Amino acid sequence: MQRLRLLGPALAVLAGLAALWAALAYGGGAEAPLIEDPGAVVRYGIPVATMLRNLAIAVAFGGLVLACFALRPDGRDWQRTLDLAASATGVAAVAHAFVAFGAFRTVVTNPVSADDQFGGLLQLFFVEIETGRLLLGTLLSLALLTVVLLVARSAAAAAWVVALWAVPFWLIASGGHAGGTDNHTLAVSSLFLHLVFVCIWLGGLAHVALLAGRRDGDVDGPALLARYSSLAIVSFAVVAFSGIVSALIRIGDDWGSPYAVLAIAKTALLVVLGGFGAWQRLRVIGPLRAAGERVPGRALAALLAAELVVMGVTAGVAAGLARTPTPVQEVVPGAGSTPSEILTGSPLPPPFEPARLLDTWNVDPLWLAISAMLLFFYLAAVVRLARRGDRWPIGRTASWTAGVLLLAWCTSGALNEYQEHQFSLHMLVHMLLGMAVPVLLVPGAPITLAMRAIAKRKDGTRGGREWLLAIVHSKYLQAVGHPLVAAGIFVVSLWVFYYTPLFEWSMRDHLGHVWMVVHFVGSGYLFVQAIIGIDPGPARPPYALRIVLLLGAMVFHAFFGLTLMTGETLLVADWFGAMGNGIDALHDQQVGGGIAWSIGEIPTIVLAITTVVLWARSDKRERVRIDRAADRDGGAELAAYNEMLDRMGKR
Repeated sequence: MQRLRLLGPALAVLAGLAALWAALAYGGGAEAPLIEDPGAVVRYGIPVATMLRNLAIAVAFGGLVLACFALRPDGRDWQRTLDLAASATGVAAVAHAFVAFGAFRTVVTNPVSADDQFGGLLQLFFVEIETGRLLLGTLLSLALLTVVLLVARSAAAAAWVVALWAVPFWLIASGGHAGGTDNHTLAVSSLFLHLVFVCIWLGGLAHVALLAGRRDGDVDGPALLARYSSLAIVSFAVVAFSGIVSALIRIGDDWGSPYAVLAIAKTALLVVLGGFGAWQRLRVIGPLRAAGERVPGRALAALLAAELVVMGVTAGVAAGLARTPTPVQEVVPGAGSTPSEILTGSPLPPPFEPARLLDTWNVDPLWLAISAMLLFFYLAAVVRLARRGDRWPIGRTASWTAGVLLLAWCTSGALNEYQEHQFSLHMLVHMLLGMAVPVLLVPGAPITLAMRAIAKRKDGTRGGREWLLAIVHSKYLQAVGHPLVAAGIFVVSLWVFYYTPLFEWSMRDHLGHVWMVVHFVGSGYLFVQAIIGIDPGPARPPYALRIVLLLGAMVFHAFFGLTLMTGETLLVADWFGAMGNGIDALHDQQVGGGIAWSIGEIPTIVLAITTVVLWARSDKRERVRIDRAADRDGGAELAAYNEMLDRMGKR
């Protein structure tokens, strides 16, 4: 068993190197350029280092996610997993350093020296050129994560590190094939999703193979396999979706090209891995639990080792694919490009008209995947309650479903296509995301549903229920979720966003746009939760104060809208004013102010009406309670109150 645990990873690396060599030979990813050949060491070293980096990142990130979801924070296997994750992150940083320097040598083939001229070239590449900045940022983030992982050992610290991994993932995705050209949003979002969930899937598999067969560990093998299987199913679905999007972007119609063939080969390998996982879930985990076995047998250990070998081959093909020229050429907008192509990376869409709302799409894979998971897990929880005979109000399900669908449409529909080109439509998207979506999502009570549907862990590990409770009751969420704080964030951030460089950042950088959606949906959700929320959270204020908070929000929104309507200064003038769509940008901005004032207030009015109705129902319930208490004790409470008034009058 011990030999199988050690042999599997070694064979995976060797199989990956062999697959990488074959992919480079077939796809031409390591062929010498006609001008300024950096040498065979660089040409072959970059893909080898890329493969080792990707494997190390998968082991590090996949292990962290598995630890947070399936291991006890006070156990030996937790410490082993985090130690391995820290070591793997260090290996990834070293491998990426070679990737970064190799990328520099493909551009600058001057002899390596310690003089000022060579140093100036290094500085130019890693500071002034976007590709170099992304590579340097990835290296620094990996180095920082290595240091953090050496000291982070608590469950909360591990969870924060998992979140911090978004930084290198995003930087790597931004520097991938077509990361800075046409279809930028599709390319970066799909590659980001692909990287994250491939690492959860394949990296988690590596740790399962190392931990499941240990007799000196504290992990229950079948339970570990079952929990990993749940992660793998979700990861497989997202990887399949993001892989299809990536292939459509980069292959186009040339499905006979070497790039397309290698992409199909990689897909087939992922399907084989998915088949392994399905077989384990259906044929292995159940019998193991039924037999009461805590440690899997040699046959399963051999199967896991075989899976690791397939994983290594997949990583090798993926690294070779990353070096293979794509059929769809990456052409950076330059001379002869339209203003829209220079600013947004995409051609100018047709003039907007209401019919476009139904037949125009600009899919963002990131938000489409998030929306799909939000809807799937909610409906799965409702079905689980129904199967055990519990009821969940249909109105809550309908409200949540409508909110998720609206979120998906705002981030992938026609408005997402036009919001980059017209301020008025951008403001419409903003109002829907920040106000309409939360008003629909909050009544769905997702936390309450999760608490009822997800089983409580009793073995010291943390599952979905435990992590949700930890987040809801965290000091941070208690602070920002306080009604006064949530209201302040809701109204002040609107002004801060539009009258600071944050607005321009959200237009020029896809990361800024993602941040904008997260912030305004999140701040709107916290505000609505403080007013009409059902889920647990900070104590809600009396209904009278809730009405005051709503009226204050309406006043601030109206004042903001009037400021835009009467303003004569164009926001981000070198963006909206230079789009070349023939629209009067200042007039369009004033129309956007009208949208913020009028349409933007509709969800607030709905929220106010809902609050008044809840207030009336609360008063009715209180009157019923008082009447029932009076019937039980003969009006003792009222008599005591009158007696107190009499005593006060005699003084």
